[in-house]
Amino acid sequence: MATKKGVDLLKDLFDVSGKVALITGATGGFGRASAMGLAMAGAKVMATGRTDDKLKALVEDIEKEGGVAACSAGSPVDHEDVKRVVKDTVERFGGIDILITAAGVNKPSPIVEQPVGEWEMIMDVNVKGTWLYCKEVGKVMIDQGRGGKVILLSSTRGMLGMANYTGYSPSKGAISLLTKSLGCEWGPHKINVNAIAPTVFRTALTQWMFDDNEFYKNFLKRIPIGRLGEPEDFLGTVIFLSSRASDFMTGAVLYVDGGYTAG
Repeated sequence: MATKKGVDLLKDLFDVSGKVALITGATGGFGRASAMGLAMAGAKVMATGRTDDKLKALVEDIEKEGGVAACSAGSPVDHEDVKRVVKDTVERFGGIDILITAAGVNKPSPIVEQPVGEWEMIMDVNVKGTWLYCKEVGKVMIDQGRGGKVILLSSTRGMLGMANYTGYSPSKGAISLLTKSLGCEWGPHKINVNAIAPTVFRTALTQWMFDDNEFYKNFLKRIPIGRLGEPEDFLGTVIFLSSRASDFMTGAVLYVDGGYTAG
């Protein structure tokens, strides 16, 4: 039987109450699940994305559940927007303890047909946007001197190739290596940098996969757990990587994929 001391220790390890979390792509599947989950766990959430109305609706949903949240709209690939959102977060909540970069796009296409501009857009949002937020939030966390938690969104496609994914897969491979590079760079500052790499989860970005019955059935054969993911399936990993429980982990890519990459 667990002692009160043991229970309190575990609660403390996973406690994120009072922490300030800045979440990009906050109205998407992963971003929204992270925002709602961290807020319900007691964190103060700053939600950002391109669409102001959706961000305000998310804040209202969090507040209805008793959480604390605010929003600041902006483009993840506009450096001035990124700096403003980071400044808004610090002014509103007094600092930043957690960064989650959930903004991302995908446009599958054969390489010989894909417009160069479309490829550039994928790389900009997935890689440049992540890099810019790490750059600006990193300044804040280093200046604060109390460490921090950075969670980047990679993908199983950052390790495994796929036809017609010559934009998306390289972009997520870049995120996985950015995670490792920043883990090395920011270790002395006690800033933990890790990535979550999901397989197909039900989001607006992947709904076509669920709607394509043949693709869905064939893909499902690769998942040992026997189903595709829902955004809530990776919330436990978010809490873990946001809390003291992951203090001795950095530069890691966690595959939350139902066993997809296991065999």
